Amino acid sequence: MTVTRFAPSPTGYLHVGNLRTALFNYLIARKASGQFILRLDDTDPERSKPEYADAIQEDLEWLGLTWDRVERQSDRLDRYAAAADDLRAKGRFYEAFETPVELDLKRKKQLNMGQPPVYDRAALGLSEEEKAALRAERGQGVWRFLLDRGRIEWADGILGDLSIDAASVSDPVLIRGDGQVLYTLASVVDDTEMGITHVVRGSDHVTNTATQIQIIAALGGRLPAFAHHSLLTGPQGEALSKRLGTLALRDLRENGVEPMALLSHMARIGSSQPVELAGSLEELAEGFDPGHFGSAPTKFDVEDLYPLTGRYLHTLPLSAVAADVAALGVPDDLADPFWTVARANITTRADLAGWWALFRDGATPLVADEDRAFVAEAFAMLPDLPYTADTWADWTGAVKQATGRKGKPLFMPLRKAVTGLERGPEMADVMPLLQKKPAL
Repeated sequence: MTVTRFAPSPTGYLHVGNLRTALFNYLIARKASGQFILRLDDTDPERSKPEYADAIQEDLEWLGLTWDRVERQSDRLDRYAAAADDLRAKGRFYEAFETPVELDLKRKKQLNMGQPPVYDRAALGLSEEEKAALRAERGQGVWRFLLDRGRIEWADGILGDLSIDAASVSDPVLIRGDGQVLYTLASVVDDTEMGITHVVRGSDHVTNTATQIQIIAALGGRLPAFAHHSLLTGPQGEALSKRLGTLALRDLRENGVEPMALLSHMARIGSSQPVELAGSLEELAEGFDPGHFGSAPTKFDVEDLYPLTGRYLHTLPLSAVAADVAALGVPDDLADPFWTVARANITTRADLAGWWALFRDGATPLVADEDRAFVAEAFAMLPDLPYTADTWADWTGAVKQATGRKGKPLFMPLRKAVTGLERGPEMADVMPLLQKKPAL
């Protein structure tokens, strides 16, 4: 069975970059009728916050990305300790005591000599007495995984065949001096024990994947299929990281972006398929294939979400927005005709308020000086409320007869005077919704 996971750290709010990873893993699982696990990477007790964990789940629920179960890494520390003991017993785990300053000096020296800045494994030469002395002086050391210095190769689901020389990579630190288990170890243990079959994440994890492949093998686990999607940039190719604070999913929700608009966009940008508005997550899953995506950085422009949001709203029946319409105070008997008129003229649900205000309170007439006398004469001929679907045609017919105006010089000044707008819905549909008689 296909099993995927999304493993965010509850140290902040989800943003569009996180969503891409979550969505890809979700669609792969759902397309195969498999399982999708939400796994909270909360091994950092200082930075992980319950409110962020709650917010992550709220954002995923808003998008409809339902999970089959939740796992918390903070509940699995015993499993990571057991894995660490296993690696020690196999001679693949060793304690190192260099300070950050010492490591930095080593890297600078290697770079000056034209060598890759890779940890030199000096800790492997320490005697037990030397280790004890360093512990007494500096406290517990970090624990590094001993890599096999060969090539690490795998067939990536997006990037194709990859090969990384392990000699160009430092032995990764898996446990910090304070005992905190780091992502590289926790992720491997979880993926192995939870039967994860597919891992999709950003291309910034490629080196992590290389080292994790060796850790999985050392622990006797089964390799999942890896795929690394491109990273998002701004619309001009600029780094998105500086703007992620404004691209949190809760901010997009607050600004009126509809879930299906966002999901449809994120499921296609960076691929060979055009962005198309999907009607459901099932439809997205059916057509999803990681192999359609490229390796080049993917440009993301939040403004692209609003036309899709408008198109999505245009497809909705009244039942889908009934609560929004009712909250505006629209009478029940006008709810359906109001939504019929408004939905083709809005970008987000927030725009509904402006349309109801226009119908309820009347518009500020938009009248050119040369049309003022004409509009005044026409308004004098406008009957009292209530209006019907025939009111516009009957009224403009009478005005045409009285003034001799016809065509655009007849209809446009009256539209602008009634609605305050140069364009908009059919006036035959507008008139029955008016709650006040238009006046100059």
